[in-house]
Amino acid sequence: MARKNYFFTSESVTEGHPDKIADQISDAILDAIIAQDPVARVACETLVTTGLAFVAGEISTTCYVHIPDIVRETIKNIGYTRAKYGFDYETCSVITSIDQQSGDIAMGVDTGGAGDQGLMFGFACNETEELMPLPIMLAHKIAMRLSEVRKNDVLPYLRPDGKSQVTIEYKDGKPFRIDTIVVSSQHSPDVHMKDMKEDIIEKVIKPVVPKKLLDEENVKYYINPTGRFVVGGPMGDTGLTGRKIIVDSYGGVGSHGGGCFSGKDPTKVDRSGAYVSRYIAKNIVASGIADRVEVQLAYAIGIPEPVSILVDTFETGKIAEDKIVKLIRKNFNLTPKGIIEHLNLRRPIFKKTAAYGHFGKNDPDFTWEKTDKADALKKEAGI
Repeated sequence: MARKNYFFTSESVTEGHPDKIADQISDAILDAIIAQDPVARVACETLVTTGLAFVAGEISTTCYVHIPDIVRETIKNIGYTRAKYGFDYETCSVITSIDQQSGDIAMGVDTGGAGDQGLMFGFACNETEELMPLPIMLAHKIAMRLSEVRKNDVLPYLRPDGKSQVTIEYKDGKPFRIDTIVVSSQHSPDVHMKDMKEDIIEKVIKPVVPKKLLDEENVKYYINPTGRFVVGGPMGDTGLTGRKIIVDSYGGVGSHGGGCFSGKDPTKVDRSGAYVSRYIAKNIVASGIADRVEVQLAYAIGIPEPVSILVDTFETGKIAEDKIVKLIRKNFNLTPKGIIEHLNLRRPIFKKTAAYGHFGKNDPDFTWEKTDKADALKKEAGI
């Protein structure tokens, strides 16, 4: 049974969070390779810690890219430009350990099969114009604003590492009010917490949060609740590719198959399968067939077609769920080759997915966010 009255919380992190540094490095390397060799096979993992970036993985390609330069440029653009942060692009060590993709895997993928077994989920709902859950969208917007005011010197005492968290109160299954907002940001040691709290509320939170949901009398703000966040970034916490999969997807709403996205070329269904699942879900909601929907796809390594498709409309569907599955099979090519071609995934577009979520962005390169099949689905559904 669908929930009616409840509180739900989602979090996001800034591009300077250690795990997100790792994601962006992995996807920057993927982009550099795929720009020259669109059919390259890439599985690239990154670890960052104090003074060190370590890149490992399996890469099969006909081109050459200088990985240390890509790593340093990515770190520089994020904002780690001073050694006093404990991690910076000029002085950090870069170590690589790269091998080729296994021939056993390639044997099944070269013929059009999935690059691995696994299950992926896509989700959409009509809570926001992006057809995303409200808590994660607000958390992303706050985190993006946190980086924006740092880079534009509006709040020059901020440093790159940061997190946001938003709790929404739902009534009758719909967002009613914002209950709690948490923001933690790395900062210089000489800023006063009272000033920082006022600045974050007035210059970060309020410019991006809808006023109609912000009950000033009752909303709870927690700004750097420990009272101090000077040591941050890879100096304060080791970062790894693929450790923010809930931030990357729907903020904990719905289910997750467990596979991360960053550093993987589109033959890996962890990535392409999740993207097409979102594409399907968004078009179903945009068509009016359901107000809220989750789509699961599952694949076997080397097999092109998904082994299963599941649809859950959370009791909001206008037609039966088995009929929606039939519509999906008819209107979407779900083989890895079909997904890659329809969503045009063999392009260097992945680094910009690696911070502030892979879904809900208004970017023409994010082809999985299009609703170009909504009218056809609505017509076939007869609604």
